[in-house]
Amino acid sequence: MTSDDDTAAPREARVSVPALGVRALRVAPEAEPRETLALHRPGISRVHDYFLGGKDNYAADRDLAHRILRVLPQAAESARQGRAFVARAVRALAGRGIRQFVDLGCGLPTADNLHQMAARHTWGSRVVYVDDDPLVIAHARALLIEDGNIAALRADLRDPAAILGSPEWRRLIDPREPVALVLSSVLHFLDDPHGPVAALGEAVAPGSALVVAHATADFAPEAAEATRLYREASGVPFVPRGAAEVERLFDPFTPLAPGVVPLTRWSPDPAPPARPASARPASVVPPPSRPALLYCGVGVRASA
Repeated sequence: MTSDDDTAAPREARVSVPALGVRALRVAPEAEPRETLALHRPGISRVHDYFLGGKDNYAADRDLAHRILRVLPQAAESARQGRAFVARAVRALAGRGIRQFVDLGCGLPTADNLHQMAARHTWGSRVVYVDDDPLVIAHARALLIEDGNIAALRADLRDPAAILGSPEWRRLIDPREPVALVLSSVLHFLDDPHGPVAALGEAVAPGSALVVAHATADFAPEAAEATRLYREASGVPFVPRGAAEVERLFDPFTPLAPGVVPLTRWSPDPAPPARPASARPASVVPPPSRPALLYCGVGVRASA
């Protein structure tokens, strides 16, 4: 949530279902119990919201984002590319008949959310948004719940049993049908993501899918400095991983072509023949000139 005066951001606030642009937060009767938020410290979802051009962020979030951008100027572009990757992945999975999606670590609502992506490609999709940030869930419940096929669950990814046993999961996710587990730009905030991913993967039906976008320092060594800034300012772990480590997250899912690759290289469509730059029409945008910050991939669990 922005203000013309960044210094006016409050040091703490109460959780509510807020209207955009409103700073004073009060708990709605149906929301979580009142809880104090330390808004003087940057938050994962709010920093990401700033990178995406959103308005639901505070001075501390913008300050950290600016410091990261000085080290990694492509950070905001990478965040936007991450959303585009999720849209491509949802299109590919809808084409395989998947109608159930769980957005784990969903973050604040954006201009194009997962249920909207799914609705463009499949009829009757069901979506559960999951995040442990009460402010995120307050926004999701206020802005995203359009009908009975969408739910927002406050839960910690490190507790997969609570997610799988929640009323939201049991109501919307049919255990007999495949489901897409979407983990975009969230697993690098866990010291050990393998346990939660494995537990969720074991619980879903054959034909289910895993969608992952994960931070890496393989192509941009300066990402290590951005990681330090993020960790020190937010108090949240931030662990970039290499390709082999990200690939291990997919067990027992089999990555679809082109496998686990730098962010902009993943597409469900065959690559067009390469053409020299001089032959490209002016409307064709060239690939990013800066090193990639994310690996991504989509895996499918073998059918029984």
